[in-house]
Amino acid sequence: MTALAPLLQAFFTDRLGQRGSSPNTVIAYRDTWRLLLGFVLGRLGVAPFALDIGQLDADTIGAFLDHLEHDRGNTVRTRNLRLAAIHSLFDFIALRCPEHAGTIQQVLAIPTKRTDTSTVTFLTRQEVDALLAAPDRDTTLGRRDHLLLALAIQTGLRVTEVTSLTWNDIHLGVGAHVLCNGKGRKQRCTPLTKPVAQLVSDWAREGDHRPTDPVFVSRLGGRLSCDAVTDLLAKHVAVAARRCPSLATKKVTPHTLRHTAAMDLLQAGVDTSVIALWLGHASIRSTQTYLHADLTIKERALALTAPHAAARHRYKPADPLLTFLESL
Repeated sequence: MTALAPLLQAFFTDRLGQRGSSPNTVIAYRDTWRLLLGFVLGRLGVAPFALDIGQLDADTIGAFLDHLEHDRGNTVRTRNLRLAAIHSLFDFIALRCPEHAGTIQQVLAIPTKRTDTSTVTFLTRQEVDALLAAPDRDTTLGRRDHLLLALAIQTGLRVTEVTSLTWNDIHLGVGAHVLCNGKGRKQRCTPLTKPVAQLVSDWAREGDHRPTDPVFVSRLGGRLSCDAVTDLLAKHVAVAARRCPSLATKKVTPHTLRHTAAMDLLQAGVDTSVIALWLGHASIRSTQTYLHADLTIKERALALTAPHAAARHRYKPADPLLTFLESL
């Protein structure tokens, strides 16, 4: 076995464990290296257990990144995430393999690609009303879906945060709120409005729940998956589009509901720093995208400016003789 295999194993068992990396991070890094090792096997014909660090040079890594974009059809954002996983391992081995310092330095110097910034998609109040009216609340699944959509739109929780909620995380009564462990293992508390808190309370009375049971369950009684949320959202959007045709022109995903919550707060005059805390953003820069998406803010700014319709002329003093004649 050459140097790469034991170091790769130590990276996952020691480094990521010491950092307390989330399961999602471990899975993302694992998938990156499975893809890379498979690519190198096809390119060099070297089995993963026999691969040496020196064979993972900048040219090979660059070819792998191009393969992700052009052959697998991955986005630039996904390409950058894969590169971050590769950089993390090479950071780990930099002091452990000084004989490969040149190769490691070249790989670490591979830059991330800039991504195009697109305007976020969010739902208007009319679209939200149509979407919330779509589930059949005479059925158990319809009441579950209605609560899930209302909770996601009001709290702005990520889809993984919504599906991970247990009854331990729900606190009703005075100061009703939900607790969640978000991205980067950050725990945050999000208040509930009275209508949403009432929906949660009604849902809680529909069955006996242990504190560790999930709030949103599947048909089989297990935790609802993220894919299931995507499917049920698509189903209800199709129904709601009959009442509100503008929904048919939008690509509505679970993350769109999170954007909708942010835009509701922004249009209500909430400061962006508070919105960043509400959404669990690591930096307020992530919240600035909503300022670009909100046309009403720009319209209010336009209303405060002075019109420029009047033509500007350089001042010229009147002729003294004409001024005298006009004064007669």
